[in-house]
Amino acid sequence: HLKLIVGRLQSKVALVTGGGRGIGRSIVEAFVREGAAVAVLDRPGEFAADQFVGSLKGTGAHAVALEADVADDEAVAGAVAAALAEFGRIDVLVNNAGFSQRKPFVELTLADWDNIMSVNLRGVFLVTHHVVPAMLHAAQGRIINIASQMGQLGAAQLTHYCASKAGVIGFTKALARELAPDITVNAIAPGPILTDMTKGREPGWYEQIESELPLNRLGLPEEVAPSAVFLASDDGALFTGQTLGPNSGHVML
Repeated sequence: HLKLIVGRLQSKVALVTGGGRGIGRSIVEAFVREGAAVAVLDRPGEFAADQFVGSLKGTGAHAVALEADVADDEAVAGAVAAALAEFGRIDVLVNNAGFSQRKPFVELTLADWDNIMSVNLRGVFLVTHHVVPAMLHAAQGRIINIASQMGQLGAAQLTHYCASKAGVIGFTKALARELAPDITVNAIAPGPILTDMTKGREPGWYEQIESELPLNRLGLPEEVAPSAVFLASDDGALFTGQTLGPNSGHVML
């Protein structure tokens, strides 16, 4: 007999960083549709997160907005503690917060390098570092790190960004080995996606990128979210240390 599968994340609790917009927002929406309660963590002053969580609550979802700079250890510790106080546990962590900056290598400053690393790599470490003890106590958990295909390919004028995302992939593999078998750790490396990060590019950029993609188009945030749902659900139980690539064929491994 075939069984209708509804709510693959029913009764699960997720924490999503950078969850107020873009890919993070789509992941939160997908998690809520699958029955999860969600803590949406975003940087201070990011009103989009508060408004977003308010709209989720209006649908009956159990959601809470948390404020923290993921590069700030004390702020992250407080946000994770608040999520645990609200929900009692964290079953799924999605490290999505990140940003990009395009700049020729010879023009890069130490501040440019440190700013990218502080959010894209230090932030992944800090949030994970504060969440993992609760997962270890529960002897179960799913960690999903949002990397980028640029961490696999490399790209001119994105050396610091590519290095940070390659670091996320390496961190994912190492932590997956350390936390197995109870906790799985995987990465998602999206290809070019239409988000705020890719808006306002120079004329011809979109056409040039699309011409390089076997699927001939950029992806949408809601096309990345199913990979996160899969990895967070029982369907992804056999996956750890892996990097999934919703990337329009930009990277083939």
